[in-house]
Amino acid sequence: MVSLTLNNLRFMKKIGMLLLAFIGMISCKNEIKNTTETSSLIIDSTQVRKHLYTLASDEMEGRRSGTVGIERAAQYIETEFKRLGLTTYDTLSSFRQTFTFKNRRTQEEITSSNIIGVLEGKSKKEELVIISAHYDHLGIRAKEGVLDSIYNGANDDASGVAGILALAEHFKKVGNERTLVFAAFTAEEMGLIGSTHFGKGIEASKFVAGINLEMIGKTPSFGPNTAWLTGFERSDFGKIIQKNLVGTGYQLFPDPYKKFNLFFRSDNASLARLGVPSHTFSTTPIDVDEDYHQVSDEAETLNISVITQTIQAVAVGTQSIITGEDTPTRVVLEERKKNN
Repeated sequence: MVSLTLNNLRFMKKIGMLLLAFIGMISCKNEIKNTTETSSLIIDSTQVRKHLYTLASDEMEGRRSGTVGIERAAQYIETEFKRLGLTTYDTLSSFRQTFTFKNRRTQEEITSSNIIGVLEGKSKKEELVIISAHYDHLGIRAKEGVLDSIYNGANDDASGVAGILALAEHFKKVGNERTLVFAAFTAEEMGLIGSTHFGKGIEASKFVAGINLEMIGKTPSFGPNTAWLTGFERSDFGKIIQKNLVGTGYQLFPDPYKKFNLFFRSDNASLARLGVPSHTFSTTPIDVDEDYHQVSDEAETLNISVITQTIQAVAVGTQSIITGEDTPTRVVLEERKKNN
């Protein structure tokens, strides 16, 4: 009887959240016009919502690497890459870069795949820009007395994957001078394993920039129409973005959470360690976010307008890098002193 009552309450809560999400979706396009005035640039909030809700659905079972759930997510991303007309990366025969690794915590062997698609450039096609997000999350973790056991990972990082799919669709329409590599990395939650594997097989000097999207579904502490960037001081990538956003009504700030060392905790780090000016865009106030790595990280808790506006701002902010007008300075990381 108690369980039935709790389920009913949970159902009513979800209905309420869905109504709020629907209202946000209706108002989204008007808000975007006010923040980034660009007639040729329209990110479809309906598509963004579709990607988010699909990837963060219970059907994906929390998208833990090596599970049936993440396989379903991989198939969805592959289908979208194919729909958009992306090509395969380097010598791969499909969108999958499949590999086997050992879980550092459990020692189990896991086979999983990065999903990678390419939009070949024109005048500067030998120069590459990678646009990435991780599509894995924590999976299913049953806890006694807790009704919901699926860690859907809507903000972390279905929101980011929705972003790379939307950006792929955008640049497919408007064109790109440099070649764009769209990567949905696996096993980020297990220690940046997917992006590290990818990094081992590349010629880093060919990658002029890395655009990583992580947790872009909530209003930042800076207020509406803002985002923050990890490792802002490590290259001039962030300054280029700020320059391009002048007059748009959208602002980019340096990462305000330095104590969390976030520059090294997302997939941008795997390329930054190779010298690539690769940085992560985020909007979430991580210091107070109660849904981080919780079952409550559901699609209904996110703001579609925030996600859509952030994607649009990333498109505007990185435009001069995509066209080849700007090239960010390389990242130089200080070598850590070894303790004798």
